[in-house]
Amino acid sequence: MTTPPLILWFRRDLRLDDLPMLSAALATGRPLIPVFVLDPETEALGAAAKWRLGLGVAEFARRLEAAGSRLVLRRGAAAAVLLALVEETGAAGVMWSRLYDPAAKARDTGVKSALRARGLLGESHAGHLLHEPWTVATGQGGFYRVYTPYWRTVRGMDVPAPVPAPERLPAPARWPVSERLEDWRMGAAMRRGAAVVAAHVRVGEAAARVRLAEFLSGPVEGYDSARDLPAVAGTSRLSENLTYGEIGIRRVWHAAMAAFHRGAAGAETFLKELVWREFAYHLLHHSPHIAERNWKPEWDAFPWQGDGPQAEAWRRGMTGEPFVDAAMREMYVTGTMHNRGRMIVASYLTKHLMTHWKIGLDWFADCLVDWDPAANAMGWQWAAGSGPDAAPYFRIFNPATQVEKFDPKGAYRRRFIAEGQRAAGAEARAFFEAVPLSWRLDPARPYPARIVDLAEGRARALAAYAGRGGVAG
Repeated sequence: MTTPPLILWFRRDLRLDDLPMLSAALATGRPLIPVFVLDPETEALGAAAKWRLGLGVAEFARRLEAAGSRLVLRRGAAAAVLLALVEETGAAGVMWSRLYDPAAKARDTGVKSALRARGLLGESHAGHLLHEPWTVATGQGGFYRVYTPYWRTVRGMDVPAPVPAPERLPAPARWPVSERLEDWRMGAAMRRGAAVVAAHVRVGEAAARVRLAEFLSGPVEGYDSARDLPAVAGTSRLSENLTYGEIGIRRVWHAAMAAFHRGAAGAETFLKELVWREFAYHLLHHSPHIAERNWKPEWDAFPWQGDGPQAEAWRRGMTGEPFVDAAMREMYVTGTMHNRGRMIVASYLTKHLMTHWKIGLDWFADCLVDWDPAANAMGWQWAAGSGPDAAPYFRIFNPATQVEKFDPKGAYRRRFIAEGQRAAGAEARAFFEAVPLSWRLDPARPYPARIVDLAEGRARALAAYAGRGGVAG
């Protein structure tokens, strides 16, 4: 008799290298049927993330074919689709890698219950993080609310060595029918922006490994300082690949740790940034409301402004504040934004413009190809002051002094702001090719005046904090 196959449900784990779910499946000796489901939760992704995920799925399908397998595509509610596939193939059950955002957890719990109710295997595995969020606890058994003690605990914890990818995957005797990826039109909402951003993405497992090697062979040495300079190629840019699981976090950790042991100057700082990502998921798991509501409930009565003309100017990269506008335009041209820029634009929106952080969070979710539910939520709430930080009351970044410090020669601004330049570069011009036509932006027009005086904006924010009894404290 033919051995019943296993269905491998891929989501944000588009790789064969160091994938615990795959290792467990191979250990059963069963034929394997890799599947990707375009379910309502995935349909709800923002325009850039959904487009980039589509590119990742296409590349992963090619990777599977090279390993003697294929990727079966189905559309619909995950539980219904997977149960139907089990029925079609006679599979013994389904395996998948865990996700931690509230929507994914609810979906996955439902899938597991539906499978087990029918006597089928429904099994989730680690793979997206170094440590599962519930395995890191304070001395009192609770979860960490501050990064530094979390780092002190995690840095000494064991991380299993990465497992190399198998050369071949065992295939079933008969493959189920697959839908066509192009019929899903996952990039439709990107419209003309897709052609611009496509020049900057690096898709797939092989590209991610090359990106890691490039970073650790040079830029890691100066990472301590260069990571704050948006005009310098001083970061790994692995966030794009990590968010879709095109490279395993354990492989990145061990490679960075090897660089640390050989004396690379910036390796420890890079390791801390990897743990910052872990900390974001730790918080998301233990306090899932961070994705939608103020992490600190005392901020619920804070007088945030809603959407309006100032927020729209921020969205369009037309605030008249060069550092803010350059960073926003970088996002439309490349699909990502330098981390220093993310801090500046978030602080400016939530403090100088007093606009609710959720407006910025939702816009990033729509525009970033490296959108990550945990990092986006924690980053925005950290910048706003409503999240996990000891003293956000006094942290109001001044974009003017920040740009003098981190872009003193104006290279970053010139790279993305065309107005006022006699011969603007390709990326500065590409901003006008990427954004919606309905914005009616024109590089020939003068650069806009500031929409808010920085000193007045800072004073207004501090007065609001003080008026609420120092909610940030």
